[in-house]
Amino acid sequence: MYGWIWRHLPGPVALRLVETLVLLLAVISLLLFVVFPVIEPHLPTSQVTVPGGK
Repeated sequence: MYGWIWRHLPGPVALRLVETLVLLLAVISLLLFVVFPVIEPHLPTSQVTVPGGK
């Protein structure tokens, strides 16, 4: 998959590295600001106590 992306990016190697960094930052931002907030209410993270404690 990464090879396919690399081959389809235009420009010389330096420009491809910048484009790859921009794509990576866009994916990370999409995950942090859109995907994770949407799925967070469905995760069982509100149960923080350990059962069977003393």
